[in-house]
Amino acid sequence: MTTAFAHRWIGSRGSHRTCSRSFHLTRHRFCRCPATMSEQWVPPAKIEDLYHAMSGNKWSINRPTAGPRAEKDLPRGEAALQLYSFATPNGRKVSILLEELGVDYDAHYISIMDSDQFNSGFVGANPNSKIPAMIDHDFADGKPLALMESCAIMLHLCEKYNQFLPTDPRLRAECQQWLFWQAAGQGPITGNFGHFMVYAPPGASAARDYGVARYGMDTQRLLDVLERHLAGYGDFQGGSDMRGEGARKYLVGDQYTVADMACYPWVAMLIGTSYDREGQARSFDFLSVEKYSNVMSWADRLKERPQVQRGCTVCSGGKGKPWLESAN
Repeated sequence: MTTAFAHRWIGSRGSHRTCSRSFHLTRHRFCRCPATMSEQWVPPAKIEDLYHAMSGNKWSINRPTAGPRAEKDLPRGEAALQLYSFATPNGRKVSILLEELGVDYDAHYISIMDSDQFNSGFVGANPNSKIPAMIDHDFADGKPLALMESCAIMLHLCEKYNQFLPTDPRLRAECQQWLFWQAAGQGPITGNFGHFMVYAPPGASAARDYGVARYGMDTQRLLDVLERHLAGYGDFQGGSDMRGEGARKYLVGDQYTVADMACYPWVAMLIGTSYDREGQARSFDFLSVEKYSNVMSWADRLKERPQVQRGCTVCSGGKGKPWLESAN
C-alpha cells in the first residue's frame, strides 16, 4: 500500500513551499529540496493515514482503542494469588518477588503475540491490556482486587506480606525512588531502544514514520484507557463493564488524588502546543485528542484548580516560582 503526499519544505526564513515532487509513504518521507533548504520530515494530516501506510507493528496488534476484542474468561487456580503474565522483564519482576516471598500463587501464561491480553477476562483484570496482571482473591475487604502495572503489584505484595520494603522512613523513600525510576525511566527507555534496535525498518526515514506511527497509536490507546475509565468502565475487581455509578469525576475513588496530579501533565502536553512544530499538523489534531470527551472534561476540571495552574509554571522561564517573582 502506498499513500502519496505533497512534500513541503521550509525556507531559510521559515516560509513554507511545495516541492514539485510527491512521494510515497512506504518508500520515503524525506526529500532533498534546494541546497539552501534543510531536510524536514512532515507527517500527513491524521495519524491513521500514517499508520495504515506503515501496516501496523511487527505483530499487527497496535490499535488506538482500549477494551476487549474477544470474549474469553481468565483461568482460575486454587491459590489466592492469580498471576497472568509473560516472561518479559516486567513480568519477571513480579514473579521473582513472588518466589522470594515464598507464597502460594498460580501463574497463567498470556501469549501477547496471540493477543491474549485483549481478551475480555484479561481486560477485566487489567484495562490497560499489558502484562503482568494479578488478582488477589484474599484482599482485606473480602472482595477480589485486580491489579495492573508491575511496580504497583510489587508494592501491594510487599505491603501485604510485610517484606522487601524497608520500614525505616528514609530507606523506604529511597527504595520507592528507585522503584519509580525503574518504571518511568529504565524500563521504557531500554524497551524502546530494544524495539528500534530489532524491529524498526532499517531506513532512516522509514524508521521515523514507524516510530511516530507506533508511539502515536499507543498514545491514542493510553488516552482511550483514561477515556474508558473516566466514562465509568471497569471496577478493579475483575470486571470491565460500565459501573452502576456511571462516569468518574476523577481517577481514584471519585476524589481528587495524586493519581490525577501525576497523569494530568502528560495529557496537557497533547492538548497544548508543547508537541507542536511549525509546518506540520498540531499534535492535538494529529491524534484527534478532542474525541476523548471524558478526558477533555477531566483535564478542564483540573486546569481550573489554582494549585494546578501554579504547579505547571514552577521552574519555568528560568524562575522557581514565577507568580512570587512577578508580584515583587
